[in-house]
Amino acid sequence: MRSAFGETSEAIFLTSGFRYQSAEEAAARFAGEAEGFVYSRFANPTVRMFEERMALLEGAEAACATASGMAAVNAALLCQLKAGDHVVGARALFGSCRYILDEVLPRLGVDVTLVDGSDLDQWRAAVRPETVCAFIESPANPTLDIIDIAAVAGICHGVGARLIVDNVFATPLLQQPLELGADIVVYSATKHIDGQGRCLGGVILCSGEFRDELLVPYLRHTGPCLSPFNAWVLLKGLETLELRVERHCRNAAEAAEFLRRKNGLSEVRFPGLDDFPQYALAAAQMRGPGSIVTFVVDGEREGAFRFLNQLKLVDISNNLGDAKSLVTHPRSTTHQRLGPEECTRLGITEGMVRLSVGLEDVADLKDDISQALAAA
Repeated sequence: MRSAFGETSEAIFLTSGFRYQSAEEAAARFAGEAEGFVYSRFANPTVRMFEERMALLEGAEAACATASGMAAVNAALLCQLKAGDHVVGARALFGSCRYILDEVLPRLGVDVTLVDGSDLDQWRAAVRPETVCAFIESPANPTLDIIDIAAVAGICHGVGARLIVDNVFATPLLQQPLELGADIVVYSATKHIDGQGRCLGGVILCSGEFRDELLVPYLRHTGPCLSPFNAWVLLKGLETLELRVERHCRNAAEAAEFLRRKNGLSEVRFPGLDDFPQYALAAAQMRGPGSIVTFVVDGEREGAFRFLNQLKLVDISNNLGDAKSLVTHPRSTTHQRLGPEECTRLGITEGMVRLSVGLEDVADLKDDISQALAAA
């Protein structure tokens, strides 16, 4: 979409409102009888460009952008739920996603059942006639657990429920859940889609019917809209997404093989390693292993903190999918609210470290990890 000026870089329509030629035109637009924009909380030309390109990339009928990834998760759930409904969720989720399932939905009268995502028998036992939707991450944060998306989708569809997949670790380039039977896909566009730590954003991919009947009314009246400037930044990110993800995966694979041979680590998890518990499933439903490597440093939290504090090239940050390599301690950051018992159940140990591998020369990355492990 270009303006009359024929610019090569997309225009930023940094406006809150739009003017009309007449009162009749304004009335027609609000009634949906005439084409055109009304208010940037409803829709905006720059945001629409981003939505259209994400839909093409994902192979979806429709897309709705939001102000953040969590706004996308929240809207994808709440737009379709009411008191008395039932939701099934995988236990292994990002901490804020678990908060919505554990705290927000029950307060609204929605019944939530959590299952071990890889156990299909638990899924079969959990769904029931009043199940409206299910929510999963695959790969999961931070354990990288892989869920059989096609199998879970089939179980959900058997009771008329929709499957929502948070696909942020895989990106639309490495995994397309809609092709595997999922109904809705959500992203934190803050991660790989921007990929340079500049702005927040989210997006929901779905059918045109779901967008028009459920999602658009909810977004319009609750207001988690994406800024036009952030949409423009994300459009710029999309231009290099394929090149960056390819390099991320290559660097992560080399880093994981390197870590697997290092002393001072009790476990290395990466979907591209042949000893990864769900290696075959990851290879079957993903086109690449992703950019995240999780490993366990000897010495529990004290050992992990010593390692983190010795890193020089890699930054300590809870973000991921960035051009820079970033590392965090999930038990004390992204998943701290789950508490010790639930973290232990999920395999998020005190020594676990999550590494988001960036675009640096991988030799420099390995050198930094080596010196940090030696110093720790």
